[in-house]
Amino acid sequence: MPDDAAPPLSPAKRPRDEYGRPLPDGEPTRLVLPDFDAMTMDEAHAEAIRLFDAGNYFGAHEAWETCWALSKDSHEEEFFKGLAQLGAGYTHWLRGNPLGVVHLLDRALARIGLMGSPYGSVDIAAFMAQATEVRALAQRALDHNEPLPGLLRCPVPLAEG
Repeated sequence: MPDDAAPPLSPAKRPRDEYGRPLPDGEPTRLVLPDFDAMTMDEAHAEAIRLFDAGNYFGAHEAWETCWALSKDSHEEEFFKGLAQLGAGYTHWLRGNPLGVVHLLDRALARIGLMGSPYGSVDIAAFMAQATEVRALAQRALDHNEPLPGLLRCPVPLAEG
């Protein structure tokens, strides 16, 4: 690489559209996210919930991915990996990709229930029921070769108490 050439942008610094898709270098980003790497796991998890509730599923995915990285080799690793996949699945819904929704929600649903319900301030059973319904709608669109319908925004169900 010539001395005056800029190094390629890291994936986290790459400009993105509102659905998290990378844009060409030099384009203005249309998605501004907090610095999840500067957060504790609890802060990133709370931010993921806030972003998910706001319909920013890519942001939630990124925040839960940070939690996953922070929980490596712990009993929570699979849980946060599943939540990151759930955020990615909903992101694929917004991008109009039913196959991506089905695959990612299948993986997410296999993981997020491992900790039991409630867990991490989330009513996991209710969250799994929501995701199962979204997965079924994506499967129906896929089976009938139809576009995905509008996604009804449902907040992350929080555990009581």
